[in-house]
Amino acid sequence: MEKIVLFGNASMAKSTYSVLNYDPRYKIVAFTVDREYITEDTLFGLPVVPFTDVESIYPPDEYKMRIAVGYVRVNKLRAERYFQAKEMEYQLVSNISSKALISPEVVIGDNCRIGANCLISSFVEIGNNVNIAPGSTIGHDTVVKDHCFVSDRVVIGGGVTIEPYCFIGLNSTIRNRVTIARECVIGAGSVILQDTQEKEVYMARPADLLPITSDKLPVR
Repeated sequence: MEKIVLFGNASMAKSTYSVLNYDPRYKIVAFTVDREYITEDTLFGLPVVPFTDVESIYPPDEYKMRIAVGYVRVNKLRAERYFQAKEMEYQLVSNISSKALISPEVVIGDNCRIGANCLISSFVEIGNNVNIAPGSTIGHDTVVKDHCFVSDRVVIGGGVTIEPYCFIGLNSTIRNRVTIARECVIGAGSVILQDTQEKEVYMARPADLLPITSDKLPVR
């Protein structure tokens, strides 16, 4: 059983705890976070320690770490803590749901999350520090590079390249052989049919509000 320290105390860390806590391969021993964000000394009955002190309390030759942070600043915060933990010589673990369907040819980096009911096809490459949320589909020969965040139920076609630090919103669709440039934000429900440029932001058109109430809808 591997002893894990989780970085974070917000929703992503709590979600990661709820997954890893029931995995017999892991034992969560503590949380760590930047000192100014410590609001309580414990979380789920486990100690919360300052990140500046974690190396001395939970040394990397005995403990591993998981950076459980969302897409703050287009994944930059998670990447910063990822690199700091690597400099401390922590081994960073990935949590991959047993309910995900992943082709055996898929390559997955460290500090990744693959959620339940994901479908990842053959010869996909997933870099380091990548989040793939539940229900997403990734087509064959796609590359998702480091420090990306793919939200729930995203559909990514085959032969796609997603450059580092991208955020892909809920229920988005990316067509085959498209390249999503570095640091792009693809909003919920967007359909991307062509290559993007660096740091572009896409937003899907919201549903139209009809000028009637539901009790006035025609009955068929």
